[in-house]
Amino acid sequence: MRSSILRLAESVTKAPLNLNEASAMLYPPIPLYRRLLRSHRNLPREMRSLGDDYVKSEFRRHKEVTNPVYVMGFLSQWKKYLDQMPRDPDVPFSGKRLDSTVFEKMSNEQLGQLYELMHTAKDIWRPVQPGEGEEKKS
Repeated sequence: MRSSILRLAESVTKAPLNLNEASAMLYPPIPLYRRLLRSHRNLPREMRSLGDDYVKSEFRRHKEVTNPVYVMGFLSQWKKYLDQMPRDPDVPFSGKRLDSTVFEKMSNEQLGQLYELMHTAKDIWRPVQPGEGEEKKS
């Protein structure tokens, strides 16, 4: 009996765990959704609101998709996004440029969404002009 417990506790493979392969694992949709929203807690208020709204709308929009290839692509892209989010609240989020090959593969609908997102993000992160934040007294 004791030897079978030890055998069950042994690793299936003798090779050490590769962290890159482990992070490539996909999460099921609901845990991924929750982790995405939790990762936004470390962002500034405006960015968190924008990110939460976007994640919620995308997951709602793709709720009824049944094509397994499409679902895997959707989940893997959100997992990549999650891996890029800062884990430490003291580390500021810095975005990265969109890869040109990804950009070329986008559909017209996706390009339209990206364009809308770009303008929304510019409105949120518009620099405050001197005197703009002050109320005018008459």
